[in-house]
Amino acid sequence: MPVTSWTTTELWAAVHAERAALADDLATLAPEQWETPSLCGRWSVREVVAHLTAAASVGRVRWLVSVLGARFDFDLHNQRRLAEHLGASAQDTLAGLRAVVTSTTAASGHTPAWLGEVVVHGQDIRQPLGIAREPAPAAVAQIAEFFAARDFTVPSRTMADGLRLKASDTDFTTGEGPLVGGSTLALTMVMAGRAAYLPDLSGPGVSILADRLS
Repeated sequence: MPVTSWTTTELWAAVHAERAALADDLATLAPEQWETPSLCGRWSVREVVAHLTAAASVGRVRWLVSVLGARFDFDLHNQRRLAEHLGASAQDTLAGLRAVVTSTTAASGHTPAWLGEVVVHGQDIRQPLGIAREPAPAAVAQIAEFFAARDFTVPSRTMADGLRLKASDTDFTTGEGPLVGGSTLALTMVMAGRAAYLPDLSGPGVSILADRLS
């Protein structure tokens, strides 16, 4: 059974709820925890938060100007925008995130992708810090459907190609091939390239995903 698509209004409400929940989780961090390596490449927890603030602050025109200025080097584009929102201290970084909790600014109209941005990066932060909170599976299913259908900000469709993904907690299922089962969140995080979530999956297709992520 396919996942019922949410309206744009419902998707933005979920984005706002996830930003607010993440800001609350970060409020009690000790100073050294802000420098913890995240699951997102070389970025620390604090840098990922600044990146989320940047993503909620840059509309289509400014995004295009920034990308052109970086000569289509998207890593450079992201690093420049991140630096704008890092602030002088971790509390500045957190204040920046709180300021954009209800923002609907985005570089494109692909609203499920921006829900994916905050959910995936939220877990990039929480998992290394041992924060147990997970987003609502119904919200994550919207991201999983989007990720399985296309390569957008991450090569998620390519990651899932030739596999059957089946969630244990929602109606999300996609593809044909060796089975990969698990929570909607674990499936989504692995489609986003996070190998840390492979142990949460089961089935004959998991080894294929592990090879793709290695």
